[in-house]
Amino acid sequence: MLGFKKPHFHHRAAKNNSVNSDKHAPNPFTSEDELTKKSTLKPVQDSRSALFDDDEVKGSGYKVSYTSRNRYKNDFVDSGGIENQEVQELEHHAAYKAEETTKTVNSALKIAENMREDATKTMIMLHQQGEQITRTHTTAADIEQDLSRGEKLLGSLGGIFSRTWKPKKGRAIKGPVIMRDDPAQRKGARLEQREKLGLTIGPTKGQQHSRTPLHEPTNALEKVKYEQTKQDDALSDLSNILGELKEMAIDMGSELENHKDALNRIEDDVDELNTRVGGANQRARSLLAK
Repeated sequence: MLGFKKPHFHHRAAKNNSVNSDKHAPNPFTSEDELTKKSTLKPVQDSRSALFDDDEVKGSGYKVSYTSRNRYKNDFVDSGGIENQEVQELEHHAAYKAEETTKTVNSALKIAENMREDATKTMIMLHQQGEQITRTHTTAADIEQDLSRGEKLLGSLGGIFSRTWKPKKGRAIKGPVIMRDDPAQRKGARLEQREKLGLTIGPTKGQQHSRTPLHEPTNALEKVKYEQTKQDDALSDLSNILGELKEMAIDMGSELENHKDALNRIEDDVDELNTRVGGANQRARSLLAK
C-alpha cells in the first residue's frame, strides 16, 4: 500500500510565526514622524488609565480616593446613609466636609477682596470728581473777576450826556470752599497717590495671613483640625476686609455729601454770572445802537 506523507506542521507554524513577526516589524516606508506619534501614543493611554486606576489624592500626607469623595459628597445616599457607616468612614466624611467648607470660606474671601478692589477704585474716582468740581468753581470765580473789569469798562462808555450804567449784582461770587481737614478727601488723596506710585492699596489679592503654624495632617481628625485652622485665618481676613469696606462706605457717603454741597454752591455762582453776563450784553447792544 501507498504511504501518506505527514503534513508539514512545523513548516506551517514557522511560516505563521514569521508572518506575526512581520506584523510587529517596523515598516521601512514609514516616516520618522509617524513612528514618533505611534511611540508617544501608548504612554498617553497608559497614563490616562493609570489616572483612573490609582484614584487616590495625595496631599498634605492625607489620602482620600475619588470614589470615597463621591460617596462623601452625596452623604452616603448609595450606601445606606450616614447612620449606617462606620466610625472611620464618618471621620473621613468629616474631613471632606471640612475641606469643602474651607473652599467656601476662601471663595467668600475672594469675593470680599474683589469688592475691596472695586471700592478702592470708586474712592479714587470720587476724589478725582471732587477735584474737578473744585477746579470748575475756581474757573467760574476767575471769570467773575474778568467780568467785573468788563462791566467797569462798559459803564464808562456812552458819552458825557449819557446816564451812568451800573451792573446789577445780586450776590457775591464766593468761589469754592476748600476743606483741608476732611477725612474722606484725605483718604481719597492718599489712595490716588498710592495708585500713581504703583503701590498696593491693601494686602495682596489672594494672600492669606496664617497666624497659626500648620502641621501636615496624617489622618482624618488631624485633617479636620487643619482645615478648621485655615478657616479661622480666612474668616479673620474676611472680617478685616468687611471692616475696611464699612469704613470705605462711610467715606463714600461723606464724599458724595461734599460733592452735593459743592455743586449747589457752583450752581448759585454760575446763575449769578449768567445774570450779570446778560446785563453786560444788553449794555453793549444799547451802546452799539446809538
